[in-house]
Amino acid sequence: MRDVQNEPDSRNINLKHVGIKKLRYPITVLDKKNGKQHTIGTINMFVDLPKHFRGTHMSRFLEVLNKYHLKLEPKIVEKILEDLKSSLNAERAKLEIEFPYFLKKAAPVTKIESYMEYVCKFTGIAEKSNCNFFISVEIPIQTLCPCSKEISEYNAHNQRAKIKIEIESSELIWFEDLIEIGESSASVPLFTLLKRPDEKYITETAYNNPKFVEDVARDIALKLSSDERIKWFRIEVESYESIHAHNAYACVDSKYLEGEHYE
Repeated sequence: MRDVQNEPDSRNINLKHVGIKKLRYPITVLDKKNGKQHTIGTINMFVDLPKHFRGTHMSRFLEVLNKYHLKLEPKIVEKILEDLKSSLNAERAKLEIEFPYFLKKAAPVTKIESYMEYVCKFTGIAEKSNCNFFISVEIPIQTLCPCSKEISEYNAHNQRAKIKIEIESSELIWFEDLIEIGESSASVPLFTLLKRPDEKYITETAYNNPKFVEDVARDIALKLSSDERIKWFRIEVESYESIHAHNAYACVDSKYLEGEHYE
């Protein structure tokens, strides 16, 4: 049968990424408290394609994935990446897995438990003899504006916000630990289930702990900078402003902490 993908191409253009995107797949991730958690991943898988090949073999991506019971840990991901490179004659492979991660969370006063969802992501890149791993987590929070509190006789505008923390580390760092760092840097965390005593506590706590997005980003950066396991980090904080027609945004990249570079 004719192998169209392996036919030569005369346009002389290398492709950085070819592969599959947005594949939904059952996965198992490590859970700090319970050992493991079953969830559904949205998976992107790529390799590079040299200029002399017309196309890649898309079916091989699934064949490689199906060989493994996808447990989200570096050793398994490294095997998948190396298998992709071998199966597709590639120099570089990349795997991205994004998934919902659920934690039981107790309300601050009544202590009623309910599940809170966090969006997590794992990225692995294999190139030559190197394999690099990155994890990220999105953390919903609340911010209360310090300026609004200062200029108002009573009340202050507050709103939901989102923190995204992405890191590269030399050792395992739990999603739970990054979530705790993010939530403790906010005006107040968010909860799924709150009764009236909890709502009172949340409202008053936020009022007594006003934060700009800049404050949240810098507070997280200080905590991550002190962790010797973290080789690189990027923090994004976006506030869905309640009295503006735009969002407020702040970002910190550990490569630029001293302000020598800008991009």
